[in-house]
Amino acid sequence: MKEKNLKMLWAWIWALVVAVILALIIRFYLFVPIMVDGVSMMPTLRDGDRVIINRFDKIERFDVIVFREGKTDYIKRVIGLPGDEIEYRSDVLYVNGKRYEEPYLDTYRKKMKEGYLTENYSTKEMLKDGKVPKDTYFVLGDNRRASRDSRIVGPISKNKVLGTAPLSYWPIDNAKIIK
Repeated sequence: MKEKNLKMLWAWIWALVVAVILALIIRFYLFVPIMVDGVSMMPTLRDGDRVIINRFDKIERFDVIVFREGKTDYIKRVIGLPGDEIEYRSDVLYVNGKRYEEPYLDTYRKKMKEGYLTENYSTKEMLKDGKVPKDTYFVLGDNRRASRDSRIVGPISKNKVLGTAPLSYWPIDNAKIIK
């Protein structure tokens, strides 16, 4: 009887150890929580919102990503991929000459009384060869008037990207799949 109880105890301990190891792997390597600091992604994300980072998603245009610059993590939206030519004219996005809609900006645009959310900009004038360099992304905050992004600091190296931010989970009233 004593031997059976001891085997059962070891089985429970082993199961607990495996569960803790799996939880740590998931927490630190697969889906990492991070808190939004600042207003550069409003109205999509607010200061203090918490998001999950997925380290293994393929990064595509309009994904929201988290990247590290120095000791600070930033969250922005990918507008340009390597080789893209980006241009804004009259608040309209053009990538490689093709017009793109940005529905995630509609709420903010409706609140504006005058002017453009995104000032005229072209990578032709700002980047070597006029295109987003290899192994980098051109990123912008959704709050274009209050965002320190690729228009100022240039394209972001793939090596600095921590992952995509597909989900906001806190506070509950702003929990959503990020689009």
